[in-house]
Amino acid sequence: MTMPDATKPDATKPANFIQEIIEEDLRTNGNQAGGKVITRFPPEPNAFLHIGHAKAICLDFGTALKYGGYCNLRMDDTNPIKEKQEFVDAIKADVRWLGFEFEGHETHAADCFDQLYEWAVALIKAGKAYVCDLTPDEVSRTRGSLTKPGTDSPFRTRSAAENLDLFARMKAGEFPDGARTLRAKIDMAAANVNLRDPIMYRILHAEHQRTGDKWCIYPTYDWAHGQCDWIEGVTHSLCDQAYEIHRPLYDWFLDQLIALGLSPKGVTYRPKQREFARLNLPYTVLSKRRFLDWVEGGHVTGLDDPRMPTLSGMRRRGYPPEAIRAFCDRIGVAKRENVVEFALLEYFVREELNKKAARRMAVVKPLKLVIENYPEGQSEELDAVNNPEDETAGSRKVPFGKVLYVEQDDFMEVPAPKYFRLYPGNEVRLRYGYLVRCTGLSKDAAGNVTEIRCTYEPATRGGNAPDGRKVKATIHWVSAAHALDAEVRLYDHLFTAADPDEAAEGKDWRSNLNPNSLEVVRAKVEPSLAGAKAGDVVQFERLAYFCVDRDSTPGRPVFNRTVSLKDTWAKMANKG
Repeated sequence: MTMPDATKPDATKPANFIQEIIEEDLRTNGNQAGGKVITRFPPEPNAFLHIGHAKAICLDFGTALKYGGYCNLRMDDTNPIKEKQEFVDAIKADVRWLGFEFEGHETHAADCFDQLYEWAVALIKAGKAYVCDLTPDEVSRTRGSLTKPGTDSPFRTRSAAENLDLFARMKAGEFPDGARTLRAKIDMAAANVNLRDPIMYRILHAEHQRTGDKWCIYPTYDWAHGQCDWIEGVTHSLCDQAYEIHRPLYDWFLDQLIALGLSPKGVTYRPKQREFARLNLPYTVLSKRRFLDWVEGGHVTGLDDPRMPTLSGMRRRGYPPEAIRAFCDRIGVAKRENVVEFALLEYFVREELNKKAARRMAVVKPLKLVIENYPEGQSEELDAVNNPEDETAGSRKVPFGKVLYVEQDDFMEVPAPKYFRLYPGNEVRLRYGYLVRCTGLSKDAAGNVTEIRCTYEPATRGGNAPDGRKVKATIHWVSAAHALDAEVRLYDHLFTAADPDEAAEGKDWRSNLNPNSLEVVRAKVEPSLAGAKAGDVVQFERLAYFCVDRDSTPGRPVFNRTVSLKDTWAKMANKG
């Protein structure tokens, strides 16, 4: 199938509900931003991005491109305690890896700090905000519940003059962390709990990765979100469904500032927030906070562990960005959350790699095969196709000799029904090579087969018998004299349960960890892989797709299994 390019949106494609809303906005108010659509992708730089972010990236950037606009990559850097420059760099690398550019459109919430502070002062003067001395726990207790109204803070009636003085002193660093906050004065009995005097600023004596020690008060996301959109001239603020209940608060802030005659320089319109369902996948959790639990608990090696649903983990595992974009395009944009089968993502990975991955022979669980009638000391080179899906890929030479390695699974001393591979007396085709017939075997003291013996027919080079007889199985191999030792990491889901948080009574998510999520084996691979570079993806014939890991050393590559050759999604789809 032809993979869609999400960086070049198809203008003829039927619109999703977000595009329908935008097109109606353009019809009724097409002059805003010159008729262009300006979006933003606002990750907090406190961890690595995951596959759920990929959906948002494709939507934010793709929507803007479709309507002739652009998307700002805005770092939501409002919490210096958790944010680091390494995460900023990782986010930018992930967005570019997915195929989207933001040259001239990289922004930071920190760039708006001065303006946000000035607007906060204006709200205080207008009696719309006040400094509160309640502790975070006290604020939470007085906020009420969904069925019970909140209780006014005893500091809610402070005069504007007193609030201005305290807020200035907060900014000057006179008070310790958590001593005071600035809260919006809205309605402590509002049905929407988010409107019950939300916090706008808190005191944090922490150095910011961008502004240094200039600030010791930092805006909350609720205060920065809508205002940064406005300052940047965003026309459509696309958020996941969790922010729908926050939208009335964002609108309230904008309403108050507009009523005071305040607006960003050169912006004559206000952003419109629209929400969509976020992505959910089985056998994992898309939560940056949970990722840190997995790392700190030693369940994975890091945020880019190939078992992680982070984009860096998927990149290290060998997932191509084109496959992730095609996956995001396929699942579309919905209003209601649902769980998308992991097999669908693997389907697109497999489809993309089938077109571009070079074929190589490797034996993951080696078993020695000796060709008894092959001349001692002789070797030869056989022609092997690099990629049957790509006519331009050409071929390569693979060495062949008397002693080979084959997969343990390709031999059975007592064959099961319909087993057509090697067993005593049976004949198989060696990929690109000869027909061989099993004549014997050797075992160790424990009864394990350590070697199989065969004979070959020299006239069958290329795998075909001159007399036209049919052979039912073809197996792969590597020459023992030329094979390269390699470490192969076989990955599975990190969790055994589709919903990792569903645990038996008295247990937690740790009980669902998969003890077999990683198996490391010592493999034998053909010598052409000696020059493989980190990030290269190849198909080990008859096995799976594998990616060269950064842990590789000269002459000893390390391979991560990317995805199997078996397409479970196609079977599921056909059953449906």
